Amino acid sequence: MSETEKKPKRQQVYTLLVEIGRKAGDGLPAKATGAALMVFASGVDEAEAVRETVAILKQADTAPLDVSGYGTLAEREAEGHEISDEERALMQRALDENAVIVAQMTPFFD
Repeated sequence: MSETEKKPKRQQVYTLLVEIGRKAGDGLPAKATGAALMVFASGVDEAEAVRETVAILKQADTAPLDVSGYGTLAEREAEGHEISDEERALMQRALDENAVIVAQMTPFFD
């Protein structure tokens, strides 16, 4: 297979932890200083999943500050992470819909 005939990469779902700061209209509780979001995002690689997640969170009037990647479902399983049926269903939905899904939001308070 030549360079120009590379197989298209397959979408995978990545687990990301995104820290967001405060921004007008962000929907966080009044006294929160920010929040942590657990996100399932599809992409051909983790970098694409991060880019898409940050772009969507900015469109949603949030202020992403930091993103940590925890890998794909297979990578997390290999590391011994316990993954609930609910998480698996959300990951599948992110893959099926080529979407970014916020699975959990934890606000920060001083």
